[in-house]
Amino acid sequence: LRHVTGEPDRPPARAGISIGDSLTAMHAVMGITMALHARERTGRGQMIDAALYESVLAVMENLVTEYDLTGYVRERSGSILPGIAPSNVYPCAEGEMILIGGNGDTVFARLAEAMGRAGLAADPKFVSHAARGVNQKELDEIIAAWTATWKLPDLIAHLEESGIPCGRVFRAPDMLENEQYQAREAIVELPHPVFGKVKMQNAFPKLSETPGAVRWPGPDLGQHTDEVLAEVGLSAEDVAGLRAKGVV
Repeated sequence: LRHVTGEPDRPPARAGISIGDSLTAMHAVMGITMALHARERTGRGQMIDAALYESVLAVMENLVTEYDLTGYVRERSGSILPGIAPSNVYPCAEGEMILIGGNGDTVFARLAEAMGRAGLAADPKFVSHAARGVNQKELDEIIAAWTATWKLPDLIAHLEESGIPCGRVFRAPDMLENEQYQAREAIVELPHPVFGKVKMQNAFPKLSETPGAVRWPGPDLGQHTDEVLAEVGLSAEDVAGLRAKGVV
């Protein structure tokens, strides 16, 4: 994952979040769910082994198979998907960015029309999916020069009217203001003893009959030490002794 993340002329970049930790937790939950179903049938429990590197490996698409069958080693490609054009992030007039996916022939024809350059769709360099892939850099430069003349909200509205898949690149403040995030209750606000109110992601996925919910923002460090140690058989005197020695 690190090797294929970033710009091709720079060292590998970090993904920006601790994706391995999150993916491993998700795979562990899937393992627990499968083990519970198996226990219903067999009456036997089992160990769930979810490794960090294997959890990341699981989402690496056909990267290994590509190399095994063809010797091709996937490399960093920056913001593009090599050979798939246009599909990139483009600048807008006020420094914001827009993501446009118009690589299909009919979609690209609509994009060219929306740009006021319908002839691009008939240009031999851009007339087909394969041709656009070969001339990806030139096409991206043409589109970027056009998007840079638009303010982001106006451009999104214009492209949506033309049936062009597009969207803003969301930052935290954009998510908090977005109507879709609000309508889906994707972000919730919870009381916190120190910070007052805290916004965070809701519980996903959403189930129709047994929906999940975030009930609290989490405990303080060591908040449940006494409770946990009592559950494993230690008395209050034992815990006090461990605390006096600095063990807990």
